[in-house]
Amino acid sequence: MRQSELFGQEKGRILIAEDNDLNRENLAELLTENGYEVKTVCDGREGIEAFLEDKFDMVITDLRMPHVDGLQFLQYVKNANKDNIVIMITGHGTIDAAVESMKLGAFDFITKPIKEDLVKLSVARAMSFAKLREENITLRVHLKERQSFDKMIGYSDCMQKVFNIIDKVSASDSTILIEGESGTGKELVARAIHFKSDRSNQPLISVNCGAIPEDLLESELFGHEKGAFTGAIRSRMGRFELAQGGTIFLDEIGDMSPSLQVKVLRVLQERQFERIGGVKTINADVRIITATNQNLEKAVEEKRFREDLYYRINVIPIHLPPLRERNSDILILANHFLMNFNKLKKKNVTHIAPDAVKYLKQYQWPGNVRELQNLIEMLVVMKEEGEIAAEDLPSKFRSVPKINDDSSSIDLTEEGFNFNERVSQLEKDLLLKALKMSGGVKNKAAKLLNLNRTTLVEKLKRLNIVDDWID
Repeated sequence: MRQSELFGQEKGRILIAEDNDLNRENLAELLTENGYEVKTVCDGREGIEAFLEDKFDMVITDLRMPHVDGLQFLQYVKNANKDNIVIMITGHGTIDAAVESMKLGAFDFITKPIKEDLVKLSVARAMSFAKLREENITLRVHLKERQSFDKMIGYSDCMQKVFNIIDKVSASDSTILIEGESGTGKELVARAIHFKSDRSNQPLISVNCGAIPEDLLESELFGHEKGAFTGAIRSRMGRFELAQGGTIFLDEIGDMSPSLQVKVLRVLQERQFERIGGVKTINADVRIITATNQNLEKAVEEKRFREDLYYRINVIPIHLPPLRERNSDILILANHFLMNFNKLKKKNVTHIAPDAVKYLKQYQWPGNVRELQNLIEMLVVMKEEGEIAAEDLPSKFRSVPKINDDSSSIDLTEEGFNFNERVSQLEKDLLLKALKMSGGVKNKAAKLLNLNRTTLVEKLKRLNIVDDWID
């Protein structure tokens, strides 16, 4: 039965299966007069054929009919889709028959002789119920879509790529590694993936592995039994148990100790774990999303992070660009935060002046989107109304040197300068900047510079840029 097209007609389409000619004609006439589109059949077998050939918003069927009776027809319709609405009508109104039809999913049960008012009331109630259910489904879908990308704003090419990846991977259960600097919105990406997935009606449990002391993190993740350690006065469920059927988000997984990495690896491999001090094995029906602001490839090379775990969590990598690489999004984000904080703080700051916008776009944003959000909140609270001008910005934003791409700014005097030395220094500066922007991942740095990875490595060796280049 159609649900997405439930109200293609003004009131809906009804299939009536009734072996008594007079009752069938009276029902059809009554419902047609009340605005419904009606099709009639003589028994359950014809009802099944009609149900297969066309789409109906409701089925009304007699209980006792030749060939296929009403209960069998009801069962067929509900097996096709449990949300299909069926009303039973019978002249043999026993309690047993009513109970049986309701157990099989009938919406209502009406006895003969048919009373027109009762039929109209029952059909109207059933149609209203179906409409309300359809509206709730649509509302939940819209809420999920809105929640899944709430606060994730960006029209830059790099953010559009992120959004496309989220759309593609949400439906799968693959493990995801979100990489990005602090403040870029890694948890927002995890939330978007969860709320667009088939697990969206189940819990999303977040754990910041860097914020919980190492000796407590294992208990937080896996739970413990009473008496497992000093202070364990009762049994406690861990985050993996709380996330059953849903998603667990392990933020800053790069801060996790090697011993705990082994236990997380087991969950990924075997989908099982035990509480601390427990002997019962618990199945882990969870999707695992991880995030880090570290260069895990480098951590693997330095033996700070297990290589096998790295490849387990890095099935689908998502790289979140820092705000300085999303220059076109800065004003869009700033205006979004301005509107939100005006409403939240009950202020009336109208806009950001062009001279202030220039400074915002020149700033490097080490704290990324979170830093921009905090800045706008502070400005709205302090300014209260009117425009945000350049002088309203903290001094560190106004002290940013003006960018000048004019090659004539090179100081070439009559004495001249060392051309090779200057070019070598420029090449070194560009390589270092690309490495820093890519988090030290040479493949990404090479792509930023439009170089082959081998060419990049050769240049790094020639210029004596060692692996521990990061500030």
